[in-house]
Amino acid sequence: MTQPPNQPPQGGFGAPQDPPPGGGFGAPQTPPTPPQGPPAGAPQPGYGYPQQPPQQPGPYNSGPYASGPYGQPQQPGPYGQQPGYGYPSQPQFPGAPGTPPPGEPGSRSPFKGKPAMIIGAAVAALLVIGGTVWAVSGDDGKKDKKPVAKQTDDPKPGGSSGAPVNPGDGSGDGGEDPENLNEGRKAGESKVLWYKEAPDAPGSGADAPGMWVTDKTAVKAAYKELFAYNVGDGDPTWDTIAFPQEICAVTPEKTADDKVVIAYKSGKSDSAECNQLQLVDLNTGEKGWKQEVADGALFDSSLSIEMSLTGNTLMVGRSQSGTAYDVTSGKKLFDAKKYGDAPCFPAAFAGGERLLQVASCGAGGTNEHDELQELDPKTGKVKWTQKFDKGWRIERTYSVDPVVVYSTNEEKKAWNISVFTGGSGKFRSEVTVDEDFAPGCGWAILARDLQGCEGVVVDGNTLYLPTKATTGANEIVAVSLDNGKERWRVKSPVEESMQPMKIEGGKLIAYVEPSYDAGGQIVAIPVGGGDHKPAGLMQNPQGVADIENSFFSKSIDWVDGRFYISTTRLTGNDDSKEKLMLAYGK
Repeated sequence: MTQPPNQPPQGGFGAPQDPPPGGGFGAPQTPPTPPQGPPAGAPQPGYGYPQQPPQQPGPYNSGPYASGPYGQPQQPGPYGQQPGYGYPSQPQFPGAPGTPPPGEPGSRSPFKGKPAMIIGAAVAALLVIGGTVWAVSGDDGKKDKKPVAKQTDDPKPGGSSGAPVNPGDGSGDGGEDPENLNEGRKAGESKVLWYKEAPDAPGSGADAPGMWVTDKTAVKAAYKELFAYNVGDGDPTWDTIAFPQEICAVTPEKTADDKVVIAYKSGKSDSAECNQLQLVDLNTGEKGWKQEVADGALFDSSLSIEMSLTGNTLMVGRSQSGTAYDVTSGKKLFDAKKYGDAPCFPAAFAGGERLLQVASCGAGGTNEHDELQELDPKTGKVKWTQKFDKGWRIERTYSVDPVVVYSTNEEKKAWNISVFTGGSGKFRSEVTVDEDFAPGCGWAILARDLQGCEGVVVDGNTLYLPTKATTGANEIVAVSLDNGKERWRVKSPVEESMQPMKIEGGKLIAYVEPSYDAGGQIVAIPVGGGDHKPAGLMQNPQGVADIENSFFSKSIDWVDGRFYISTTRLTGNDDSKEKLMLAYGK
């Protein structure tokens, strides 16, 4: 639903739902007058009780900004107003609007309702004078141990959990599974290029973060190991790397020369820090520099960290600070520290074309709020700051260029998606589409995961978001970043959910989930003109649909005409073979 004529959107009122184990929060929507229920694709507020309408109903009565444009009073939001969908307070499970976490099918979003607008006094000032402002599934099949990539200064690995080895014929790891996954493949269906089982994991489970694909190799981290497979046949491209302790963080993206940074823990105990950094070449498996993240100040924890890349700058975020390194050498560049009188502590970072920092300010006080900043990736100098009003928490960055931010307000049971200009950080627009959006987002417990969402694409002046499917097919909605309104929408070609992956060749590439009697699909959706009908690029075989469909907590990618799907969490379940990665091709 688009915004009513001549009326700014306002906070939403949908009934809260039970909080998802992995969270997910809806995108802002345009509130009608009078207040209505939750939009058809926006996030859902959590906990199963109806929300209360804003104290002062009317235009611009919700959002991150404090007051409406041109001085109209508003309710507090990121900029002084509340966006509109509630979410649980303890613990926080930041996720994408209305989206159950990948590993929790059926979980409901805590933000249900209308999108709340953030246009307030701060934004009004921007519009008038142009000023600037601102955290799982398992197998323990027996595998042959692989040698570890050598490095003289590395501690001796504590033993590999076993590398899955697959001849690449679709028969499972090491040929132990007699099943041929391509048997009975129908005409027109894709081929299983290779399939990998996961290494052993503890009974409590383990992370399997990251998935990187180059023109030669597909690399996957799981528990204490890093595996590399030839993209075409699945043969190991280099010896599995076994780290001394559990992998606890990775750079989600790779460098321009196909390198990533892997972080692993300092020990086995629960209090072990995630502070050991290792550069790895994805094409060769060679290790580069190694670095240890320095301890932060009191209460500044590195039990959990996040990492991002902006050009040659690696940003490592602790709970209340960050350290930047030159990714080519491992040399420290600068520290992001506490600042201001509030004071403000760096709480999360997002990288890419720009380096963004989210700071938490004035904790527990009357001036408690979040701030969004752009940092110079070489010096750490602040380029601009956007201040969000008290009660607004910045949960996700859907894009860093342009800057697209998703925030939530627990008290108001509201959410908001705002767009800012990259160069100066000025407020540009906010999403006002009346929908219940559901991109696939993970969650963070000790650290915010600003870039932990899949199923959301930003290209040029358009944001692409999937709606939540209540029954049957869902839709992908294209939203203008210029005004926050809907440009067009397209329905999934089958009665299964469809999510955007990337823009390629002027088309939106999307993944359609498998069903019990059909494999998944890759489709291309024209983004220009008036015809946005999905055209099939790949139809995965029905005979493998059960395996494909069982990747609940997953990462997906489409590269050079091949489709990759991998798990992001191992359960340590010894009763069944745990899946690691599956690759399809023609």
